[in-house]
This record gives sequence, C-alpha cells and structure tokens, in this order.
Amino acid sequence: MEHIELFFKSIFIDNMVFATFLGMCSYLAVSKKVTTAVGLGAAVIFVLAITVPLNWLLDQFILQPGALSWLGAEYADYDLSFLSFIMFIATIATMVQLVEIIVEKFSPSLYNSLGIFLPLIAVNCAILGGSLFMQSREIATLGLATTYGIGSGIGWFLAILAIAAIREKIRYSNVPAPLRGLGITFIITGLMAIGFMSFGGMLTGGDEEGEALEDKSAQIETVQDKSTTNEIANNTKVID
Repeated sequence: MEHIELFFKSIFIDNMVFATFLGMCSYLAVSKKVTTAVGLGAAVIFVLAITVPLNWLLDQFILQPGALSWLGAEYADYDLSFLSFIMFIATIATMVQLVEIIVEKFSPSLYNSLGIFLPLIAVNCAILGGSLFMQSREIATLGLATTYGIGSGIGWFLAILAIAAIREKIRYSNVPAPLRGLGITFIITGLMAIGFMSFGGMLTGGDEEGEALEDKSAQIETVQDKSTTNEIANNTKVID
C-alpha cells in the first residue's frame, strides 16, 4: 500500500512540473511535437528510475553521518553529506551518457530531433530534484526509492506529453497575438497545475484517519457521559 500511495502521489500530487516547476526549460523547449516529447519523457523516466535508487544507496552507505560504519568502528563518526551534490550529479551524468549512447545507436532520428536537450538531461533540475527530494523526505527503503524515481519520471512524462499535445492543436486556434508562443503555454501550464492539485484529495489513508477521528470522538463522548453521570449523582446526594 505504501508503494502504491508513493507512486501515485509522485505522479499527480508532487508532480515535478506542476507542483515544484522543475525541469521547465526542457518542458517548454521540447514540447512542440508529441513524438519528440515522448522520446525525451521516456529518457527522463529511465534516468530517474536508475539514478534515484543509486543515489539512495550512496546516501545510505556513504554520505549520511555514520553511514561508513560498515567499514569499521573507526569510520562511524565520518560525515560525508557535504559531497551529496557532487556524488548525485556524477551518477546522473553517467546515466545520461548511457541514455545518449543508446538513443544515438537505436534511434538516430530521435537523437537528432532532441539535439542538445538530450545531454542537457544531466543538468535538468527535475533529475537532481528527484534525488534531493528522496534524501530530504528520508525514504526508508530501496524499493520505495525506486518507486519514487519511476513515479516522478512518469509524472514529468505526462506533463510534457500533455502540453505537447495541446501545443500541436493550439496552432490551429485563434490565440490573441500577445499570448502566442510561450505566453499561452505558461497560462495552460498554470491551469494544468491547478488541475493536478485537485488530486490531493485522493490520497489513500483517509479511512484510517476517519477511524481515528471516530475513536477520538467516541472517547470524548464517553468522558462527557461519565461527567454528566457524576453531576447527576452529586446533585442527588445534595437533595437527599
């Protein structure tokens, strides 16, 4: 259940584009065609799905205070957390180079259409943001880190796919001249962000919270009944 909740939350509620507005440069520049957006979105899913769990391992066994205790008691006091950015970016750059080689080998047309934005995934703030959010939210297990990475990648993929489909259709619309181009794109992005915020009410665990509230209200009613009974008993003694 925890994996499912984290998966859907990272896609819809904590969407990289619509909740935190990360990765906007690639989101705006490569969303003019659906085919190009699909290719870049798939690459982002792959990179996030690999780098987030890898960086989780680095954080748990190397970077956190006391993480090096597995090397021996003399290393238990080491704190390498100041290397987080360097280590995370190195991991991301390695995976992006792998993606670039694969895309160039198996889909030269997609490689040419993505152009400079494919290697720029290495400096895409959404990719680094996924690892930093994983670290700040203290995700407990490798499985949850993998789930979060895949969910965040799918969320970014859905965002760029949706805006690319809209931008392809909006070419045939009568958009006011001052809003053409990035103007109407920003407006649509804001409206989509509002729509994605509505998924916040669909979090699982609502039944448990409701049951807890019911238990508390039942306890309050019991206390009130006891106090009322005691008052009646005291009043009866006074009358007697």
